[in-house]
Amino acid sequence: MKRRIVATLLLIVILMSMLAACGTDKPDPTEPPATQQPTTNQGGEQNKPTEPPKTVGNFQVPEGGYDGSEVTIKFYHTMGSNLSTVLDLYIEEFNKLYPNIHVESSSVGGYDDVREQISTEITVGNQPNIAYCYPDHVALYNMANAVQSLDVLIDADKTVKVKDKAGNEIELPIGLTQEQIDDFIQGYYNEGRQFGDGKMYSLPLSKSTEVLYYNKTYFEANNISVPTTWDELEAVCRRILEIENYNPTCVPLGYDSESNWFITMCEQLGSPYTSATGTKYLFNNDTNKQFVERFASWYYDGLITTQEIYGAYTSGMFVQQDKTKTYSFMSIGSSAGATNQRPTKGADGYPFEVGIAPIPQVDPSNPKVISQGPSLVILNNENRQEVIASWLFVKYLTTCIEFQAEFSMVSGYMPVLESVMENPVYKEDFLDKADGGDNIAALSVKVGLQMKNAYYVSPAFTGSSVARDEVGNIMQNVFINYGAYSNKAELLDEQFANAIAICERKYPSSN
Repeated sequence: MKRRIVATLLLIVILMSMLAACGTDKPDPTEPPATQQPTTNQGGEQNKPTEPPKTVGNFQVPEGGYDGSEVTIKFYHTMGSNLSTVLDLYIEEFNKLYPNIHVESSSVGGYDDVREQISTEITVGNQPNIAYCYPDHVALYNMANAVQSLDVLIDADKTVKVKDKAGNEIELPIGLTQEQIDDFIQGYYNEGRQFGDGKMYSLPLSKSTEVLYYNKTYFEANNISVPTTWDELEAVCRRILEIENYNPTCVPLGYDSESNWFITMCEQLGSPYTSATGTKYLFNNDTNKQFVERFASWYYDGLITTQEIYGAYTSGMFVQQDKTKTYSFMSIGSSAGATNQRPTKGADGYPFEVGIAPIPQVDPSNPKVISQGPSLVILNNENRQEVIASWLFVKYLTTCIEFQAEFSMVSGYMPVLESVMENPVYKEDFLDKADGGDNIAALSVKVGLQMKNAYYVSPAFTGSSVARDEVGNIMQNVFINYGAYSNKAELLDEQFANAIAICERKYPSSN
């Protein structure tokens, strides 16, 4: 905690100094004057020579693109040994195209560890070139103008000369082709442009979402239908309690993330949550209070619990076979954590088969599910060749079908490209073998991909991570204190007002 506070304070200090010097940046003296650089706009028409070239900040793609020089780029991520092995294999493949671009990859703990280390390194100008990121990380780095926006790189019409596997010299585009852009699952791709200024700041690497895990064996034995709406979920939970004779250790459903639950309900109901512009914190409203109160009554009735209240991931309840301990028959959690939702296999196989379904909806005809998982951000660097090299590596990882397929099969995360689903190895050896036992990770990915048109992402801004924490606290505090308040409106008003006050105190909407 102390390290996080120091890192954040250092970042704010350097931000203030940078803002004080705003307007003093000068163009790169090696770049030819704008009047000598005709450019092409997105419509394919040539701009007039007197117009400035397309830039993001002061960065311009060099006339020669990547010049083939020796470049070393640093990449921070959170991969364990199994995924690092996959990454290393594809760094080798990347180096066959670009032998002089040297990638130094470093696993830096978890996502928060990556964020905090970069926040500290930004203050001394020692940040990596590329990093795993969540949107709120990008918003934080952007406080110090440390992020290289990607539009000029995506749109670059220059090429780079490389040698193919046969040793023949070929030219590859530096930018993304329209075909490559269209191949991204659009909900994932658009996440990089949600920061309120219309610019693209990241590309998706791999993704997960939330799914409903259920005890398929139990459901079939008791003729229970998988719920598709929250009303149906409540009915199923009450039915399970009846079947279990109201055993006090039975809690039908565990939900891992209170924050995700709150934000998802805002999306499903079309109710305000936050905004990247203007007033940031919009979640204190009657619609949101109503669903929080409803779910609190479910908790009071013993229908549900959450990770924070239970004290661990609710998958532990779901796989529990000892009914003297807390157990459940449903769990809502990350699609990437499917193997944790599978009970231990015994001599006679698994004690039950796991089913996986989309999470319940307010309106199944207009579904909304959260998009999670790492994207890639490029940090600013004065060496333009490092920026170009970083971009070429980011482009390679996010558009290489083979890497996306293998990374998904090993990690359980979903690929970000539509075309991966037609890759023969991925389709036949992974997706087609999906089941609720040995191949549960494939089943989870398969269900997640079926919801690709339902993904949403929340606005990202400085303070969005605080808002996320506080709405989770609202859920937790209202659930726990629900029975102690005769006046439920008083409890709700108090918790929502406190959450808004904390958000505004830490990162005011006026900033």
